[in-house]
Amino acid sequence: MQVINSIKELQKIISNLKHKGKIIGFVPTMGALHQGHLSLIRNSKKQCDVTVCSIFVNPTQFNDKDDYNKYPRNFDYDLKLLEQIQCDITFLPSEKEMYPEPDHREFEFGHIAELMEGAHRPGHFNGVAQIVSKLFEAVPANKAFFGQKDFQQYVIIKDMVRQLSLDIEIIPCPIVREESGLAMSSRNERLSVSERKIAASISKILTWSKESYPQYTVPELKKAVIDKFSKIKELDLEYFEIVEDKNLELITNWNTNQKIVACIAIFCGNVRLIDNIVFNL
Repeated sequence: MQVINSIKELQKIISNLKHKGKIIGFVPTMGALHQGHLSLIRNSKKQCDVTVCSIFVNPTQFNDKDDYNKYPRNFDYDLKLLEQIQCDITFLPSEKEMYPEPDHREFEFGHIAELMEGAHRPGHFNGVAQIVSKLFEAVPANKAFFGQKDFQQYVIIKDMVRQLSLDIEIIPCPIVREESGLAMSSRNERLSVSERKIAASISKILTWSKESYPQYTVPELKKAVIDKFSKIKELDLEYFEIVEDKNLELITNWNTNQKIVACIAIFCGNVRLIDNIVFNL
């Protein structure tokens, strides 16, 4: 596995590979890798000739500096995992490499960036768009792979690719869960053993909502889910929203012609977790 720190060096390598007709897959990450990330690498290896994984903890997408400082970092362990899974190239840039000067670009995503994560993390998606667009320039891949746990982010990135007319295909990959049902996340490392058990309730209640939704109106189901979480004192629900999958319009009634996604953000202790579930596959 090659470990590259320089954008110019990486672009030269990828240019040569593409000249040979190789299909390049890209998995951007912020490190603290787990099986969810590795599933993205595996998907890329199945579909592409060469897979690049980037590790960069991006400061511009954290609206809370304390959250940025607490984000888990273990690059040596990450590199060992990537070697074991036979990732071809790891891009490990410095902050100065990615931001030689401040990025003042402002993206306009309208409604899709204003609800859920956008409402509770001001500036988050602008920071995501800044770094992902920079990474797509640094890593001129054919396909990029994103986990659907960050469902709103996936929709935002697809819209960014459309706006910038980028020649890259965005591939969504299923959520990978722990045995308890808890969605795999780098933030899970910050949970205590007891908190991890409690956090498993998130997926259980989401699964209940999927199984039960035809019996309720949309407002009734939302109230029922909120009530269930209110009975678990260790969990503090930030939002539970039911949206359609294309433009994240809020669902007001059950229309089988729409793909419906229930999205949630919740605090377990001091750790903020997100998850989602598709109702009508």
